[in-house]
Amino acid sequence: MNADASAADAGAAARPEGPGTGRLVLLTTSHRVAPGLLSWPAWQVLRAAERVLCADPDHPQLPYLREAGIAVEIAAPTARELVDFCVPEDRTAVVLTSAEGESVLTDGLARLAGSGRETMPDLELLPGSYDLPGARLLDLVQVMDQIRAECPWSSIRTHQDLAKYGLEEAYEMVEAIEAGDRVELREELGDVLLQVVFHARIAQDDPEEPFSIDDVAGTIVEKLIHRHPHVFGEAEAATPEDVKAHWIRTKAVEKQRGSVTEGVPLAQPGLALAAKLASRVRTAGLDVPLPAGRGIGYELLAMALRAEAEGTDPEAALRAAARAYRDAVLAAEGGTA
Repeated sequence: MNADASAADAGAAARPEGPGTGRLVLLTTSHRVAPGLLSWPAWQVLRAAERVLCADPDHPQLPYLREAGIAVEIAAPTARELVDFCVPEDRTAVVLTSAEGESVLTDGLARLAGSGRETMPDLELLPGSYDLPGARLLDLVQVMDQIRAECPWSSIRTHQDLAKYGLEEAYEMVEAIEAGDRVELREELGDVLLQVVFHARIAQDDPEEPFSIDDVAGTIVEKLIHRHPHVFGEAEAATPEDVKAHWIRTKAVEKQRGSVTEGVPLAQPGLALAAKLASRVRTAGLDVPLPAGRGIGYELLAMALRAEAEGTDPEAALRAAARAYRDAVLAAEGGTA
């Protein structure tokens, strides 16, 4: 049996039973998947079709289809032409869709089908390739590349220029979380992600120590795998406490810190800084007395350490209290208006 006969048999097997009115397949592909990586049903229908058409002469799939021996006509057929081709002889036509012209064709087919006077072929929308989870991140990287190259402002930004925006976006994300606003959270997470991608794109241009977004992603993937031996290795962790213990031991080996205070960013808000230091001290089992001193700073320090010991985030607690105070201010203003 030759290849053409095999393809025809495969296409006949893939074609649904019907009244002999032909088949029209709109084949979609994703630009986020490497050209040529089509699904098996897509290859079946392409090989079995009497006609394969594409309106875009620069469609990225064309070289691979031609290399596979599939003849593709560069044409933008109308709905009328396709129906007249498929229906009378029970034939199959495949249209490799592109962004331009797709709506015109589908609108035309809808009008013919809706008229009630036409015998229509079996219409099918067949995804030839699928986006994997996270595929839209590729769009973000591509957009950032173009902005970095063409935007007069973005093209000259440095890490130092963007540092303040990273803090602002992180605070806005936290605010959305604490407010329980999921629409706002989705947007703020995007703004935080933009900071990561923007910094990585700036780093890519460094003449001495460049790195890319792939290097950033690769580093965190390796770190996550290494710090989760109970997921990716043979270690066992039955409780969240076991997981935390694994994490602490692994970090200790990785960092080889000379002090529990190493790696604690001193520029973070004061209450958060105090809580972080207290957490490190408690985890290490150290008995460190409060420094001797008087004044509001030392009182706040003592309160922050007490909150951390009780499992309360003092920074979040103060923000919640501040919001309540803000609401009281608004109420007072409304009452005097």
